[in-house]
Amino acid sequence: MPTSTPDIRAELAKVYDLEPSLSAAEATRDIHARMSRVIPFADWARHAPYVIAINRLKAERGAVILAHNYMTPDIYHGIADVVGDSLQLAIEATKVEARVIVQCGVHFMAETSKVLSPSKTVLMPDMGAGCSLADAITPAGIAEMRAMYPGAPVVSYVNTTAAVKAASDICCTSANAAQIVRAIPGDTVIMTPDKYLAQNVAKQVPEKRIVWWDGACIVHERFTAQDLREFREFQPDTTIIAHPECPPDVVAEADFSGSTAGIIDFVSQNQPSKALLVTECSMASNIADAHPQVEFVGPCNMCPYMKMITLEKVLWSLHTMTTPVEVDPELIAPARAAVERMIEISRRPRAAA
Repeated sequence: MPTSTPDIRAELAKVYDLEPSLSAAEATRDIHARMSRVIPFADWARHAPYVIAINRLKAERGAVILAHNYMTPDIYHGIADVVGDSLQLAIEATKVEARVIVQCGVHFMAETSKVLSPSKTVLMPDMGAGCSLADAITPAGIAEMRAMYPGAPVVSYVNTTAAVKAASDICCTSANAAQIVRAIPGDTVIMTPDKYLAQNVAKQVPEKRIVWWDGACIVHERFTAQDLREFREFQPDTTIIAHPECPPDVVAEADFSGSTAGIIDFVSQNQPSKALLVTECSMASNIADAHPQVEFVGPCNMCPYMKMITLEKVLWSLHTMTTPVEVDPELIAPARAAVERMIEISRRPRAAA
């Protein structure tokens, strides 16, 4: 089996016509229109043959592609059937009727899909696409926190392994973390593994004592409040929108903070003339064409793990039906319970949470 990108490319070229093609680009001009601000038409001629091949093959395989908001525009707009943040993708994974799920995101997302749909084949285009948060905590770490704070419920970010979810009481995402913490019983709540999300939630839910594990996202921890202050001095007419995985002082400098879905909703509803998205770079790229009147400005940080997923790897995954994600059967029920508790609470009206 090919193990390198040139080998994979050579094998695919034996079956599919993947040479850059203006005719393929013309045939998919309607798809390109969703990302024309960020991918020039000449460049689209390189992507279009892959998009055509993937969309045909996923129909043959009975597959659905779930893509996170941090995917590149060619994946997000070109081949995805469902796009969203971690909460949206988790909910959609419970509804999928297709036999095969291709997870365009990082490994914990594929595990979550498998936990929620254990009878389905979940394919991961690159098993090396990990997450600094998922790597930051293990079930042993959960046990350590429980020993330090006996009786306190454990709320684990969905950016964790199935084993950690199984060891937790409930999961959360950046979209519903404050809602989850308010809803669960107990004066003290353990949050893992993102210390910055926990600290930002603590400000939103002051009636609870929140303790946290010392983990952070490699994308969002790099932003600083000083960066935002300097940028605001340089461009004072910019609306600054930050993800809650950023440090609290960064969030405090922003005009709005929310999950990736929350960021999209904020931009849609408020239509700022100029916006700085303090998150992963693809967020602005993926929503630029839907909001032509908004000027999206930098800087941003790129997630090296998310960018490991490419059109070529997705095509190879569907072509070979690799690599299937497996979860220890003993972990599936408790991990699913933690995710389903989160979904149930997140569906409640916010005022009732």
